Amino acid sequence: MRNPADFPAKPMNDANGHANGTSSSALVYPSDSPQNPSRDPLVRMAGIRKTFNRDSVNERVVFTDFSLTLDRGSFVSVVGSNGSGKTTLLNVLCGSIPQDGGTVEIAGKNIDKLREHERSRFIGRVFQDPSKGTCASLTILENMALADNKGRPYWLGRGVPRKRTDVYRGMLEPLGLGLENQMNVTVGSLSGGQRQALALLISVMTPLELLILDEHTAALDPRSSETVMELTERVVREKRLTTLMVTHNLRFAVGYASRLIMLHQGGVTLDAARGGCSVEDLLARFNEISIETGNGV
Repeated sequence: MRNPADFPAKPMNDANGHANGTSSSALVYPSDSPQNPSRDPLVRMAGIRKTFNRDSVNERVVFTDFSLTLDRGSFVSVVGSNGSGKTTLLNVLCGSIPQDGGTVEIAGKNIDKLREHERSRFIGRVFQDPSKGTCASLTILENMALADNKGRPYWLGRGVPRKRTDVYRGMLEPLGLGLENQMNVTVGSLSGGQRQALALLISVMTPLELLILDEHTAALDPRSSETVMELTERVVREKRLTTLMVTHNLRFAVGYASRLIMLHQGGVTLDAARGGCSVEDLLARFNEISIETGNGV
């Protein structure tokens, strides 16, 4: 088994085509995408196969030969209808579920044998449910102290040193949500938007190779969603994080990402660089898929 301490590592420098060189004048579909070599690949998924409930009446094939490469520093959004493979993609990457075949590499290292908690040392994930990224019964200070010690040994002590408390307060202040004045408030008493903003901050407190955003604004009201996305963009930009965001919000998918991918039946049906498609284009493609699958009106 590979040691997670090996990360980060020098990335692979080999070719895998995708739509980074796409003209902004038209959509790019996989069948006619230019096969340009990736400039600096961080994530490589190759030949992924995944079937749930195999050999039963509930068998469901998600991936038969799925491949994806993400450049270092890119912000990639993934959209698609329910059952298209979005969540399975994230779960395979994070090690939440094993793939049946194929390989997953990050920074040139095969991570297939690493378990989920081992991958969490270099992959951060923000979930749709704000409660999954924080501990409701602990204070903001305690949650941040736990995140700050991720991957390190724990021991009994007299609490969080004053110096670290000041550091945490300084990290919370730029969020503009007043959390720096609520350090001793339990996280369970915060609003959904505040809690998700804290979950985002906690996920990036230690160095990461990859940030996963798993529909992280879906459970929020419109105003909180806007706030969290603005914070997301700021964090990703300042920390220069490679980011993979699954979302049902087409405006966020188009407006924030440097590359947009649409999944359908376990495959990439659209792959476009920033400016290569609009919300209207995506809606039209969703309608095409609906008609093709017999769900059109």
